[in-house]
Amino acid sequence: MAAPPAPATEGSPQPEPHVREPGPGSAKRGREDSRASRLSFCTKVCYGIGGVPNQIASSATAFYLQLFLLDIAQIPAAQVSLVLFGGKVSGAAADPVAGFFINRSQRTGSGRLMPWVLGCTPFIALAYFFLWFLPPFTSLRGLWYTTFYCLFQGLATFFQVPYTALTMLLTPCPRERDSATAYRMTVEMAGTLMGATVHGLIVSGAHKHHRCEATVTPGPVTVSPNAARLYYIAAAVVAVTYPVCSSLLCLGVKERPDPSTPASGPGLSFLAGLGLTTRHPPYLKLVISFLFISAAVQVEQSYLVLFCTHASQLHDHVQGLVLTVLVSAVLSTPLWEWVLQRFGKKMSAFGISAMVPFAILLAAVPTAPVAYVVAFVSGVSIAVSLLLPWSMLPDVVDDFQLQHHHGPGLETIFYSSYVFFTKLSGACALGISTLSLEFSGYKAGACKQAEEVVVTLKVLIGAVPTCMILAGLCILMVGSTPKTPSQDASSRLSLRRRTSYSLA
Repeated sequence: MAAPPAPATEGSPQPEPHVREPGPGSAKRGREDSRASRLSFCTKVCYGIGGVPNQIASSATAFYLQLFLLDIAQIPAAQVSLVLFGGKVSGAAADPVAGFFINRSQRTGSGRLMPWVLGCTPFIALAYFFLWFLPPFTSLRGLWYTTFYCLFQGLATFFQVPYTALTMLLTPCPRERDSATAYRMTVEMAGTLMGATVHGLIVSGAHKHHRCEATVTPGPVTVSPNAARLYYIAAAVVAVTYPVCSSLLCLGVKERPDPSTPASGPGLSFLAGLGLTTRHPPYLKLVISFLFISAAVQVEQSYLVLFCTHASQLHDHVQGLVLTVLVSAVLSTPLWEWVLQRFGKKMSAFGISAMVPFAILLAAVPTAPVAYVVAFVSGVSIAVSLLLPWSMLPDVVDDFQLQHHHGPGLETIFYSSYVFFTKLSGACALGISTLSLEFSGYKAGACKQAEEVVVTLKVLIGAVPTCMILAGLCILMVGSTPKTPSQDASSRLSLRRRTSYSLA
């Protein structure tokens, strides 16, 4: 082992780095580096499969958890608001914590990020299953679901942060990273479609409308054991996807070694790195804009099933509408990836606004044909709203590293803080909106809700997402956005990562 170089004394001349003059072999080496940075089809698919469990679970909770807590667990709307808000806040709070510990973790044989994904897998599966479990007691059900929803959100964060940050360590090529992101979004949406289909078909028997038609009393309907059992089965099916997909991710994706060298100097602290990233203007604009857009998508998803069940005569179309949203999102993702490459990411953001007029139309004319058209357009808009930030975030990271002389590892801080802010906005939006149901007089488990509840659901499905989407797009369109780094810039970034200090 070579001895480390002696530290330079004050006033001593600093050695100049040896720069190799370009020779005949430079072009050949460039072509070899380009081929080495390419990701195989199998690697991209396995990388996408790794994120499927979190997306399936998130989709199930987004569409059905609120309905489950209100109509099956029969928790008051105020307590449901606390459950949703507490879970989202715990997931948001776990993001900087995850970024701190992951940023300081040492590289193992399977990488620096992969062990976190594998280690969280069994605990997330258990927390998710008990989230849908109906305990025998009734007085403390709110505390039960708050506890397991907080556990699930926190563990899912420790799974998702290293998984998404893995994008930066798959390849140094920006185009390949964008391609891997598109594969990830497509495979995740396909898995979400399959998971939501299975989950929805299993629990559909628990929400048959004839249970209300056969009820003569105006109070809450008694929950049958069969309804609870259906949710147990659906939860178990989704929980099993965590170990299966994590195993495929580990087998098919090899994390590239961190280009930094531990002997090159001390690492930057997490708080110092967080302060640097949050002062980067392109990152601030990206985060603030998608605070509104992601919150709008979460509100739209959360209240679609409740709107169809209690504010319109679409209760028999719930499963079909959910599938329409997901199918259109899956099918439009490759199209949006082409649009991103052809017309640019900023121009593609206008596709999110397609949801606005149709959301208002659904609230005004809640008929089946209109609902299916709205569901299709909403899926198209949701696809680009999910793909766009994860395609822009690597460009923001590269833009930051080109302007600042800091080493690798900051990508974890960028990703974790972005997820933190978006989750926090979703927590506030869902918490406040669910609390508005309590103020409007929502009765948990009741077959027919008051007219004030119907009006509130129409506002939540139409006006609220519209305002948030327009606000987010206005912020995103102001100023310039970071461009995809050129090949020369990408080479400089690669050189900097090889010669900078470690953050571990």
